[in-house]
Amino acid sequence: MLRFRSKLFIVLTITSIGCDGALAQNADIIPLVEIPAGSYYMGSNGEGENFDEAPVHKVYITHPFKMGRTEVTNAQYEMFRPEHRKLRGKSNVSFNDDDAVVNVSYQDAVDFCKWLSAKEGKQYRLPTEAEWEYACRAGTYTLYYTGDGLPASMCRNQVVARDYKPVSLRVGQTEPNAFGLYDMHGNVEEWCSDWYGRYSATEQTDPVGPTDGLYRVTRGGSHHTPVEYLRSANRMAMIPEDRQSLTGFRVVQSDFPLQSTTIDMNSPQFLEPIPFVIKPELSTVPFYRHNHQPSVTWCANGDLIAAWFTANVENGRGMVVLSSRLKKGADEWTPAELFFSVPDRNVTGTSLFNDGKGHIFHFNGVEAAGDWQNLALVMRESVDNGMSWSRPRIIEPEHAKRHQVISGTISDSRGWIYQLCDAGPGSNDGASIHISKDGGKTWYDPWDGKPLPDFAEGKKGSTIAGIHAGLVARRDGSLMALGRGNSIVGKDGKKHMPMSVSYDNGKSWTYSASVFPPIDGGQRLVLMRLQEGPLMLVSFTDHPQRTPEAERGMVFTDSKGEQHKGYGMYVAVSYDDGKTWPVKRLMTDGKQRHLDGGAWTGFFDMDATHAEPRGYLAGTQSPDGMIHILSSRIHYRFNLKWIEQSKAVGD
Repeated sequence: MLRFRSKLFIVLTITSIGCDGALAQNADIIPLVEIPAGSYYMGSNGEGENFDEAPVHKVYITHPFKMGRTEVTNAQYEMFRPEHRKLRGKSNVSFNDDDAVVNVSYQDAVDFCKWLSAKEGKQYRLPTEAEWEYACRAGTYTLYYTGDGLPASMCRNQVVARDYKPVSLRVGQTEPNAFGLYDMHGNVEEWCSDWYGRYSATEQTDPVGPTDGLYRVTRGGSHHTPVEYLRSANRMAMIPEDRQSLTGFRVVQSDFPLQSTTIDMNSPQFLEPIPFVIKPELSTVPFYRHNHQPSVTWCANGDLIAAWFTANVENGRGMVVLSSRLKKGADEWTPAELFFSVPDRNVTGTSLFNDGKGHIFHFNGVEAAGDWQNLALVMRESVDNGMSWSRPRIIEPEHAKRHQVISGTISDSRGWIYQLCDAGPGSNDGASIHISKDGGKTWYDPWDGKPLPDFAEGKKGSTIAGIHAGLVARRDGSLMALGRGNSIVGKDGKKHMPMSVSYDNGKSWTYSASVFPPIDGGQRLVLMRLQEGPLMLVSFTDHPQRTPEAERGMVFTDSKGEQHKGYGMYVAVSYDDGKTWPVKRLMTDGKQRHLDGGAWTGFFDMDATHAEPRGYLAGTQSPDGMIHILSSRIHYRFNLKWIEQSKAVGD
């Protein structure tokens, strides 16, 4: 059952319905009822043409609100727009003062709410789709609030009709639901504030729908419509400018503001984590049980593109690369599509990179067989925001080690492009670097051919310490990398994540122990320079299975200078090119969540002291300043100001 935050349902008596059913006007124009805060399960199983009602997901309505007891009538609407009277009776419906108003567009309904707000000094608006279904159900999970059938008294020629019969749209004539709302099933469709979009399987709190779209949502069904379209869960879409005789609206009076469609980047932002691995809609697109090793980049049109491999086994031939897109203004990723495949060849390792000059690059490894050791390195380009791609071009033709692509391609102030790859299939084989000085036309590996060095404090070699490494170009012209494996013992006698620095464009590297703990299987870090200037690392405090219990977790300091221990994914910021990292924050806003990390991560609990325990990370920062981190399944969104909230006073 639905859960409400009040045991008393208060029906306001601002206006009343008389014995003859007519509305008796008192002080306020619209009769309202109180809808308490609570939670419910929204949607249905989505069978057949009702696919857009799935998946069923829990919704929290955290604020009580008042809702129009009935739909807005002709008399009420024409106090705002008298000229609408000439539309009465169009299509044989809505003749009288107390009939529901129809032939109003979405903007007409919004403008009425603005007028009413100014007239009464209260905040009126259209209901969100989630508020509407919550209010309609009023504690029920049957097809209608009346049960699994609709009484004949509530039906108004519920058939497919080319021409409308004269039917009464008089409001408030049938039994209300438990909240005291009339005509939630039929009479007329009702505009909601949401853009029409797909549902998410995750729990939602006060959802407001996508931030952009083609259609607005309407709910409730209408006269001359088959009864199945009048169900509590049924949702419809409508072009916002459309005006017709099926659709009207009812109002909500609430001081609770709907979320802004514009993110204020001048304030700290941490958005709800969402999945980016979305099962394909087409059965012809391969989708296997293991989805892993993502990459992500931004597009000039405001979209994001993510790509990752899908396979049953990582060292097999049945592997393809899929992609998904987060369209500008959307809050859900599109279903996966086939992005790259060389049939019956292993294609481990993907990286996406926007050079900021109109080109998006895609790098990928291609095996001759089914493993990930002997890979050729290929590249594709897109000049239309990733909508189409060039033919794959081999840029490192030898099928050999040093070619397993790592997400995190960068360029420096000279325009040189750097692509890191794992130097071998082992967990301690280090990383290689591939460089293009001419915008991706030609490439070379500065490796001197020597075997793996002794990765130890102060030692040098021609291979970066650690696989799955992240790379940044420092302001003094040097390169710095952090990686997984090849841990280095620091002065404290403990193992640390290795740091590699090169002053000769990657020919040689000097190794040292970083200040960060080492990471292990199923984990990959992100190291990048933010557009604001600082360096940012996203990594993990420990490995939940392989780190000794006594060494697990990290101590974090909050803005008040108080310390606490945290576990899992964290973010750190350096303002001096990696010499010091004064700001470290656990990747959580403190809200309790139960999330599916996919791949090797699986399910985990997120709260004030726990974040995602492991995952293969990829990152990008869009031009608006939002930082986007992908783990093996989850997309995290935040900005630098949110990270810096944890900065203690005086730092």
